[in-house]
Amino acid sequence: MISIFRRPASSPPPRRLTLDILRYNPAEPERAPTLQAFTIDEAEGMTLFIALNEIRAHQDPSLQFDFVCRAGICGSCAMLVDGRPALACRTLTRDLNSHITLAPLPFFELIGDLSVNTGQWMRGTAERLQTWIHAVDRVSIDEIEAPMAPELAEAIYELDRCIECGCCIAACGTAQMRPDFVGAVGLNKIARFRLDPRDQRSDEDFYELIGDDSGVFGCMSLLGCHDVCPKQLSLQTQIAFLRRKMARLGFD
Repeated sequence: MISIFRRPASSPPPRRLTLDILRYNPAEPERAPTLQAFTIDEAEGMTLFIALNEIRAHQDPSLQFDFVCRAGICGSCAMLVDGRPALACRTLTRDLNSHITLAPLPFFELIGDLSVNTGQWMRGTAERLQTWIHAVDRVSIDEIEAPMAPELAEAIYELDRCIECGCCIAACGTAQMRPDFVGAVGLNKIARFRLDPRDQRSDEDFYELIGDDSGVFGCMSLLGCHDVCPKQLSLQTQIAFLRRKMARLGFD
């Protein structure tokens, strides 16, 4: 009789990963930023999020980094991975070299180590660009909701998938030179509300918000935002479209 149970073939030993992590606590300015090396055995399907949790759980509980959803939805775990903005929870270690360098996103306020405060900047940008529906007509909750074409609803949803992770800002050359630049995330929000028929603002109203070098005309079209967006949004397409619309108003 031939047994159906077979011994599994011997698997190769796990790869040994070295993570060089930038360590710095702004509350201790007397300590200079430094790279600290951690080693860990790679597991099947391991993400950087899992690796960082292993390090914090078993090697250094003081390591600071952010996470919430672990599914690429909240955007909290964005960081520089070998110099490129990415989400730790969506980055598989098998796609990287065995020697990995991690650093916090530039541009944003540093909380500590890999943790940055993107929320303060995102809220300030939302208030500055007034990213909410502006309706002149009074809305009655007793009336039937106005219908919307499925194609239009899908287009709005596509722009609404931004998770405000900050990767596009970290990869933006203009943002590094102009702290007041609203970036791809801000311009994407304008594109989203301009498309929404419930928002009754005109293009002239949007021009007042983004029609200068801190807005749509500050973009240098380097495609950094487009290349690193973890949700693969068509950021440069939206910026180019807005620029054409705003340019026409500027010449009127």
